[in-house]
Amino acid sequence: MEFGIRTMDDVDVAGKTVLCRIDINQPVDRKTGTLRSTTRIEACVPTIRELSDKGAKVVLMAHQGSDIEYQNYYTLEPHSRVLAELLGREVMFIPDVCGPAAIEKIKSLKNGEILLLDNVRFMAEEQTLFEKKLRLTHEQMAETLVVRKLAPLADLYLCDAFAAAHRDQPTLCGFEEIVPSMMGRLFEKEYVVLSSLMESPERPCTFVLGGAKIADAFLMMESVLSGGAADHILAGGVVANILLIAKGEKIGRGSYDFIVKSNYEEFFEKAKGLLERYADRIVLPTDLAWVENGVRHEARIGEIPDNIGAIDIGTETAETYQKYIRGSKTVFVNGPMGIFEEEPSEKGTKMVWDALGDTEAYTVVGGGDSITATTKYGKTEKISYICTGGGSLIRFLTGEELPVVHALRKGSKLPVR
Repeated sequence: MEFGIRTMDDVDVAGKTVLCRIDINQPVDRKTGTLRSTTRIEACVPTIRELSDKGAKVVLMAHQGSDIEYQNYYTLEPHSRVLAELLGREVMFIPDVCGPAAIEKIKSLKNGEILLLDNVRFMAEEQTLFEKKLRLTHEQMAETLVVRKLAPLADLYLCDAFAAAHRDQPTLCGFEEIVPSMMGRLFEKEYVVLSSLMESPERPCTFVLGGAKIADAFLMMESVLSGGAADHILAGGVVANILLIAKGEKIGRGSYDFIVKSNYEEFFEKAKGLLERYADRIVLPTDLAWVENGVRHEARIGEIPDNIGAIDIGTETAETYQKYIRGSKTVFVNGPMGIFEEEPSEKGTKMVWDALGDTEAYTVVGGGDSITATTKYGKTEKISYICTGGGSLIRFLTGEELPVVHALRKGSKLPVR
């Protein structure tokens, strides 16, 4: 066991039906039905291959898309094709999660065979809104439809979805109540590496926070600043815009309207509190960029036109951030500096990633958008450690026990049949 959780070294899986929860959530090109990235799929291949090689009947469960990106909800059929190619063996797919077709298919599996069920978030009980509103206990999750239908078919439950370990959802935290459980190779690796890093990060330790997932970012800022883990926080994306507005800066009506439309106004007060207590360690943009008619424009804070919406940090800010990154010994990154998918608004993110690629610091990059940026700018081999999770990385760094870790510890106490 590691950290009180059963590992794959502790169990003989031959002939056993293993429900394996993975995270293969990737950007989808809906026009072509293909995936824009395969990073997370590649990361879970070792666990799946080992289970299959050892003669387990492997049943894969995963999600695609979240409530804040509903347009990204999609079938997992293209994921099964990528998995099959990476594994070099058949990965069966069924457009069902826990209905009669899925149940019959699971019952018919032979040793070593692999079956991928469809997107678990097609089911309401697996959606984040369901999680946030009902706040089911793990005991109650064991009574949800997906657990009641699939648990009786399983000998073991394995979680390799560290990227989703901050979520409290039935396929992540419900099976452990009634099925002997363990963690996969990827989950174990992420847990060990991050635990070691957080025990004694080399100084200076810099956190680069961007993107639009605000709740997790502000939670982590409070924790790493109050606990002394962060020597500097470099802010970009919507995180930076909220902090700037909270400071009283005028950064364009469009930026403010986006924050209000996204229901992020509550974070203004949290941002003010952080700035009052830790202004010396929070580094904010000194200039921002916006795009009009496909052309990039930049201006210093205080000189930004009122009618614009900032969508990237400016060049001056990016150069400042580069200096911080190159002068650090440890750098944690979660979230891009702007809308890096589009050429006019990618400059800030590209410059930050250029610095990540040539710094001598130990660099940790986490989260889907951050991983996509790492791939886009050809920095995959330059980053010290790429964590598949964004939200889970943030929650882990706060020192808070992740819901899935708590569930796995309980499930690891159940005897293997």
